Amino acid sequence: KFPLQQQQQQQQQQLPPTRNNCCPGDFVWVDSGVGVPIGAEVKVTDTGQLQLIDDEGKVQNPHHKSKMEGTIRPMHPTSVKGVDDMIRLGDLNEAGLLRNLLVRHKEGIIYTYTGSILVAVNPYQLLPIYTTEHVHMYTDRRLGELPPHVFAIADSCFFNMRRNRKNQCCVISGESGAGKTESTKLMLQFLAAVSGQHSWIEQQILEANPILEAFGNAKTIRNDNSSRFGKYIDINFTNGGAIEGARIEQYLLEKSRVCRQAPEERNYHIFYYMLMGMPAEQKKILSLGNSAEYNYLTMGNCTSCEGRDDVKEYAHFRSALKILMFTENDSWEISKLLAAILHLGNVDFEGKNSTVQWKMHVDPKALQKSLIQRSFMTARESVTRSLTCAQAVDGKDAFVKAIYGRLFIWVVDKINAAIYKPHEDSSEVQQSIGLLDIFGFENFSKNSFEQLCINFANEQLQQFFVRHIFKLEQDEYARENIVWKHIDYKDNQSTLDMLASKPMNMLALIDEESNFPQASDTTLLQKLNKVHEKGNIYISPKNNYETQFGIKHFAGEVYYDSRGFLEKNRDTLSSDLVQLVETSTNKLLKQAFQNDLSSSTSKGVPTLSGQFRQSLDSLMKTLNACQPYFIRCIKPNDFKKPMLFDRELCMRQLRYSGMMETIKIRKAGYPVRYTFDEFLQRYRVLLKVKCNAFGGDIKCCESICETVLAEEDDWKTGKTKIFLKDFHDTVLELERIKALHEKALLIQKVLRGYRYRCKFLRKKGAALVIQKHWRGHKGRKLYKVVQLGFARLQAQVRSRQLHFQYKKKREAAVVLQAQARGYLARKEWKRKRDAVILLQAHTRGVLARRALEKMKRDVPLWFHVGENLMKMYLSAKEKEEEQRVILERQKHLEEVLRQKRETEAKARSESITDQEMVDNIFGFLPPIIGGQEGQAPVGFENFEGKRIIMEEIDIDDLPMEEDLPKEDYDDLDEYSFSKFASMYFQGAASHTHIRQRLRQPLLYHEEEGDVLASLTVWWIILRFMGDLPEPKRQVQVKGSSTSESFLPQDLISRKDRRLSHMVGLDQVNMIRIQPFFEDQHSFIVG
Repeated sequence: KFPLQQQQQQQQQQLPPTRNNCCPGDFVWVDSGVGVPIGAEVKVTDTGQLQLIDDEGKVQNPHHKSKMEGTIRPMHPTSVKGVDDMIRLGDLNEAGLLRNLLVRHKEGIIYTYTGSILVAVNPYQLLPIYTTEHVHMYTDRRLGELPPHVFAIADSCFFNMRRNRKNQCCVISGESGAGKTESTKLMLQFLAAVSGQHSWIEQQILEANPILEAFGNAKTIRNDNSSRFGKYIDINFTNGGAIEGARIEQYLLEKSRVCRQAPEERNYHIFYYMLMGMPAEQKKILSLGNSAEYNYLTMGNCTSCEGRDDVKEYAHFRSALKILMFTENDSWEISKLLAAILHLGNVDFEGKNSTVQWKMHVDPKALQKSLIQRSFMTARESVTRSLTCAQAVDGKDAFVKAIYGRLFIWVVDKINAAIYKPHEDSSEVQQSIGLLDIFGFENFSKNSFEQLCINFANEQLQQFFVRHIFKLEQDEYARENIVWKHIDYKDNQSTLDMLASKPMNMLALIDEESNFPQASDTTLLQKLNKVHEKGNIYISPKNNYETQFGIKHFAGEVYYDSRGFLEKNRDTLSSDLVQLVETSTNKLLKQAFQNDLSSSTSKGVPTLSGQFRQSLDSLMKTLNACQPYFIRCIKPNDFKKPMLFDRELCMRQLRYSGMMETIKIRKAGYPVRYTFDEFLQRYRVLLKVKCNAFGGDIKCCESICETVLAEEDDWKTGKTKIFLKDFHDTVLELERIKALHEKALLIQKVLRGYRYRCKFLRKKGAALVIQKHWRGHKGRKLYKVVQLGFARLQAQVRSRQLHFQYKKKREAAVVLQAQARGYLARKEWKRKRDAVILLQAHTRGVLARRALEKMKRDVPLWFHVGENLMKMYLSAKEKEEEQRVILERQKHLEEVLRQKRETEAKARSESITDQEMVDNIFGFLPPIIGGQEGQAPVGFENFEGKRIIMEEIDIDDLPMEEDLPKEDYDDLDEYSFSKFASMYFQGAASHTHIRQRLRQPLLYHEEEGDVLASLTVWWIILRFMGDLPEPKRQVQVKGSSTSESFLPQDLISRKDRRLSHMVGLDQVNMIRIQPFFEDQHSFIVG
């Protein structure tokens, strides 16, 4: 059963046992003296002494037998190599859990199950386990069939949403740097792939992540891409399982990071992206330099991040903005506000900063006044007070935080407007999967109000986990009369009561103090001490001079510095700065502050903690309405290095996450529950007989479980439900699929037999009909043969008589033809000779006219350009006079042409056509092949005599064939023209058709001639479509030739048209160099 045990038995037979009955190769637990026991392997040195090599590679040599017996315990075989599901561990203790994660981490296996809960250890390196092959591998597979993976959790969410028609959610928790954001992105990637649509909305949802990370993530000591805000992504699906939209909710952005960063930390990524990736021309317009020039970016003494290419990330960020329908103007306005923030950080209150004033489009004096003065309303009048330098700096920082915070909210709303599609039919239930990626538990050397809110959110999520895993489960066992031994667990409800539930809770006291203008952080701390010092959760300061207080969280004690609590909780902006924003002409700035401008007159302004509690309560209601899945992310070390496992750090995370209690309740409990009706509806196919034979739904369900899961297996039936283990659900699903497959094969077999029988009967009836008609056909055929014989006999007799008469008539006709042909040949020769002379005259005229036209075209094109420019600037009277002359000439020419057409019509009726004339003239010539007379090839003897009729083909009707690989045709449908336009068009150009001339080409061209040619082609298209009128051409009145005076206006304008009017100078020069293309310049322009 266990290969390792067999190997150990063989070694025991070969080597004598040691003093502690341990053999070389055995694995044991050794008491490390600090923390939990550590695993070790028994080895024997060259001198024959016992040696223990622990999991960290350290050598332990116990010398006393009593010490060995007290510190060494044998290890269960399941703990030697590790297991996929920690429920199956034999050593069900903290040491077993920790070593299981350690062993798998060393082998590069970062995922481990705890029932349906996934434990993910951050590898701090890229692993080849997220490819398309892995997506296909985990699609439509039950949990536990394959090794643990984040794709398996995503597939379970998708499968249960479609099976149970119930919304799902996945809570991804862990410390900062544990890999929560990456797990969220992998879940999104899998859900977008399994929906099977590859639609534009899926691409937009995936591209929202780079934008959110740019504005909301930053480099910290613990994490190079730390999310400094929480987000809940609710992905909506159709009944068919396709993604139709999503909505993103953001929680508590860390706005203070914009103004201050801890050592070795950076500001938000977007600032460094912009400074490194923005073109030099745009940076010059915004007066931007490098990151070392700005105070807001250098407080942490860290302006670069190892492993991040800011230039590449900025290009990805700009591409994502286009995909999410941010216009070029939106991108520019965002850049202007970000640049204004950086320039505000450099304001020193000793002079003006005109750059900030221009970026924000505000009055310089108003900006200066708002930053250095404050206005207060007294009972009778408004009072203005000047601020100290420190107060002005604080006010400036508050203004900057307000701008960035509201800009972030505006960006999130803009993304939601692109990816969220409200359901048209409100009665139809919308299915969704929610992904919660929220900040992890934080405990720094100095913790402030932000850490209190973050840890309060983590307390809420821990309570949600405890409630679903422990409380609700054990309560349901009691209601259903399931025999159950109660499992103790660490409940953090008392911490939540102290923070937010009791009448005088901590957040309520902070809100209360925030409403008093005279309140301070000291009075707040005194009130907290007075109300909560007797509780066992709150830790009071040691003396009256300290400003720190502590709270016993589920993850450990955290001490908070009360300084700045009230100011951060109020989160208010001075009325002077709000009025300054209202006077700004920057549309984006006013949109971001729209709520502040509309509520400036209202009295009640919600505090930051109040807003956060409301959004958190809404989140918990959403999560409680879903079927939850949990991913526990573990950070293996604080140094962000791969293959480094800190046992003490990981053990602390396992303890406060309640993983030990979770394993116990998952191992002893029944996480999968169905009502009897639901179970029977899903697994009825597994019944061997009809359900009526058992006498009820309960008996039917028990029969299915006894047949599939075996009687001695651990499953229970309650009053209204049946309770199963996690692997039971997998076994039942596999058996159901197998049974459905067998039933489908049976149905297919019966239907195929029926179809083939019907087909045989039809063929049999058809064969009888064929036989009947065949016999009739043979009889009729024999009759026709006899009838044909008599007809042939009659024909022979009649043919003899007709042949004699024909012979006489033919001899007379031959004589007559000889005379007629002689006469006609002489007449035809004379007619062809006259026609040849006429044709030569016309041909010489055509050649002479062509030579004349060529001489005219050799005149430099610039002369005609100047001539046309002179015509364009004629006075109004000259234009009217020329128009009148043209009309008179046109009328005269139309009259001449009409008379000529009448004359030609009369002559045509009396004479032959041109084609007939040519055929008659050259009909006497022998066939000529290759310019030599002689015998023509076979099939071409009478080539000239045959009239070749050219088939007219409309080019627009011909199918267009593209030389593309066959496999690319399916992919072309994935990319719409709107997506191409948003990705590659310059400026604000979109995929919609416009009826005006372009100021710049749609695509980028390096050569100036290509730019001019592109604009000219667009002008020709507009003229061809009728969107632009034909340019008016002036007729040369003075000095015009006699032939031009009798031409119509359209012919004169066409004659004066030059290629230089339509294309650039380079193309004109090309045509000069290649004169043999001059006769076809109109074809080239077209």
